[in-house]
Amino acid sequence: MTGEDRQNGSLALRGLTVERGRRAVVRDVTIEIPAGEVTALLGPNGAGKSSLVLAVGGVLGLRTGSVLLNGRDLAGRRPERIRGAGIAIVPEGRRLLPDLTVEDNIRVATYSLPREQARAGRERALELFPEIGRRLSAAARMLSGGEQQMVVLAQALVCEPRYMLIDELSLGLAPVIVNRLVPRIRAVAQSGIGILLIEQFTTIALGLANQAHIMEGGQLRFSGLARDLRERPELLRSAYLLRGSAGAPGAPGPPDPPGAPGPPGQPATPGGR
Repeated sequence: MTGEDRQNGSLALRGLTVERGRRAVVRDVTIEIPAGEVTALLGPNGAGKSSLVLAVGGVLGLRTGSVLLNGRDLAGRRPERIRGAGIAIVPEGRRLLPDLTVEDNIRVATYSLPREQARAGRERALELFPEIGRRLSAAARMLSGGEQQMVVLAQALVCEPRYMLIDELSLGLAPVIVNRLVPRIRAVAQSGIGILLIEQFTTIALGLANQAHIMEGGQLRFSGLARDLRERPELLRSAYLLRGSAGAPGAPGPPDPPGAPGPPGQPATPGGR
């Protein structure tokens, strides 16, 4: 896929409703993910963000809604069909095959690709993450958390996707590792791939994103420019409604946790909870 191909079209999630255990955990969510940009999806735990990602990837069923890739509806398709169409899911939790080597974990991700495409995708992923290129013979379980996250991202990139949905990039990682991953995510977007980034550290997500959305209780509570949330933190506080707490405008919002990485080039945040 050429850079020109990637720049055309968009991934549109229209009116998505997802049920788990006969309860709607995502309700009528609409998000546009432009090519070549990072779009942030923020919200507290239990907001429905991960369920949304799994439904887009075909792992969970959709009750209603459309997943439109350049106008083609992929809703209800099997995960391998969705991945083959150009949507790569990076789920929360770094789900690798722990007893296989890094090389074999990458190879598993390319099993359905023609040989030349698999080779080109592998080279591109290892160019972006040279650290794992030095650990190809190591078992995945022997890697650090940061290295495992790089392998998971490489697995998505080897298929040369048009769009990536990344769930909790920084979960369980030290701030110094997160700050090393940030420019890689920016480089992926600059190559033309559209990214939906779910991230617990708002400073990281808003530093990367052009558009931002906030979910709570399965619904979108804010959609707009990430710049507006960066420049007007009161919007973030008022839109970030915590379940069971006061959510009126001006109510305290959720700060980044202690040691949270700041925007690229800035140190980790000293405060938080």
